[in-house]
Amino acid sequence: MLENKICLVTGATRGIGQAIALKLAEQGGTVIGTGTTQKGANAITETLSAVSSASHGQILDVTDSVSVELLASDIQERFGPVTVLVNNAGISRNNLLVRIKDDEWDQIINTNLNSVYRVSKAFLRGMMKQREGRIINIASVVGAVGNIGQAHYAAAKAGLVGFTKSLAMETASRNITCNVVAPGFIETDMTNELDEKVTEHLLAQIPAGRMGTPQDVANAVAFLASPLSNYMTGTTIYVDGGMTRR
Repeated sequence: MLENKICLVTGATRGIGQAIALKLAEQGGTVIGTGTTQKGANAITETLSAVSSASHGQILDVTDSVSVELLASDIQERFGPVTVLVNNAGISRNNLLVRIKDDEWDQIINTNLNSVYRVSKAFLRGMMKQREGRIINIASVVGAVGNIGQAHYAAAKAGLVGFTKSLAMETASRNITCNVVAPGFIETDMTNELDEKVTEHLLAQIPAGRMGTPQDVANAVAFLASPLSNYMTGTTIYVDGGMTRR
């Protein structure tokens, strides 16, 4: 369903980002996945090459405007306008508010929220010219329900929802949709290392009785990237096993 579409997935070296990049490539898209280092970019290329010869990894620092602009120019020159943009790159640093230092707060907000503004703006003009585009922002249920030790992370992810709704209104007339996918507790390297009692506590909050997988999130992204979601914009899809029930 994504043949001849250029797809950009930030933060695609592992976990959810990697699963999204692979899914979009499987759907026929030419996927550029980004990592922060050359080693990460090479690993993305190796992973995607098994599915799509044209798909590959590139270096991107989403917190740096120059890095974003250079990537945008390179992709435009080599492939043309990006049709599907998945803003997935992000970081998490757990800390109680009274212990959060200014630089930690700024780093979380800059990487998880400011970067989405920065990257979306860089690729939006191409979408508007071709009158087609999909912007999909990866948030979190934490942005809706909060979490102890994640005030900064929750603020950034909640901000993504408001940003997406506003951008959806600005771009709908150009056949560009902007939506959010908000994962719940997903099986990743981080959650696999949790103590058994902590895991049991988390599972007790999930009506489905299990954690999600990166593929669960990737499936939702693939739907929003496809023509099947043409009339959906400004919305949030929760992939959380019923946690938020919204």
